[in-house]
Amino acid sequence: MPAGPLITRIDRYVFRQLALALVAVTGGLALLIWLTQSLRFVELVVNRGLSFGVFLELTGLLIPSFVAVILPITTFVVVQFVFQRLSGDRELTVMRAAGLSPYGLARPALALAGAAVVAGYLLNLWIVPTSLASFREFQWEIRNRLAAFLLQEGVFTPVSDDLTVYVRSRAQDGTLRGILVDDRRQKNNQATILAETGRLVEGPAGPRVLLANGSRQEIDRQTGRLNLLSFGENVVDLAQTSRAETVRPRDSSEVSLGELFDPPPGLVQARDLPRWRVEGHKRLATPLTAASYTLVALVAVLTGMFRRHGGILRPLAAVGAVVALLALGLAVGNLAVRNSALIPLLWLHAIAPGALAAWVLFGPRLLPERRPPLVAAG
Repeated sequence: MPAGPLITRIDRYVFRQLALALVAVTGGLALLIWLTQSLRFVELVVNRGLSFGVFLELTGLLIPSFVAVILPITTFVVVQFVFQRLSGDRELTVMRAAGLSPYGLARPALALAGAAVVAGYLLNLWIVPTSLASFREFQWEIRNRLAAFLLQEGVFTPVSDDLTVYVRSRAQDGTLRGILVDDRRQKNNQATILAETGRLVEGPAGPRVLLANGSRQEIDRQTGRLNLLSFGENVVDLAQTSRAETVRPRDSSEVSLGELFDPPPGLVQARDLPRWRVEGHKRLATPLTAASYTLVALVAVLTGMFRRHGGILRPLAAVGAVVALLALGLAVGNLAVRNSALIPLLWLHAIAPGALAAWVLFGPRLLPERRPPLVAAG
């Protein structure tokens, strides 16, 4: 059988196993992380009456950011696992016997790593910033504008950390009856407001409640006296933010790459500029770790002496190396925020392990073979 078609079929066979395993592992781990992280938003469904569909839409926007973080790790795990299984089933032995070089054996994994790198750049440069911007805008709208419209009958609803509203009943026309508002947004002027009826309206800074026939009770912190004010009509702003904060502040994780390196005036404070620059370099360098981790896994499974029952030392060493690289990446990122001169370490951390592993795997074959010198016959 010709060698060309055999190699092509082997490449497809190994790549198919790697790709299916990568999709399954990455998807499963991302859903597991989503399940654990989404628990902190269950309170919006339980206490504030948010629909389950809106809950799924809100938390689903976080999934791309999970995938971007775990993709280099799952690529390493899949390459390590699949090649270890091929070695245990003696398939790698057969491939070597068919004449495949280390590069030929590694070619499907390198193709997978290239696909992971491309996917990482798509996630880091486009999908993740867009999804996180939508998530934070959605979350901000719920907490500052929509939460007040989710008032439930007979429930003390925490509209924000310092504002609680109680409604005894709600009529079919939207009229609220038996209203109590505990307003602690002004630390030196805490107020308790009681009203017979009220109606929710939309104001320029968010939702308001228009109260009728009630009283406002305040305690003077200086004299300790209780001040009581009766009113026929009053308006209470239920927005969590003040009028000066009607525009949502943006985080470095949701802006574009151009804005990270050259933020528009007023978008970021001067003390946060180093953190934004580091975030930009991380987005460009992090996808390359998928290729580096793949090469580390290939060194563990394709080098060394063949053992009949397999070996555990090299796989464990590869796992330990990747764990150390992950910890080193976190440390380098924190140091680069404090000192911009250390930003090149982000790129060194992403590229150097892969370059070293590639040299260990393919370098010796590139060196010219040394032949023993000819000895003239005496």
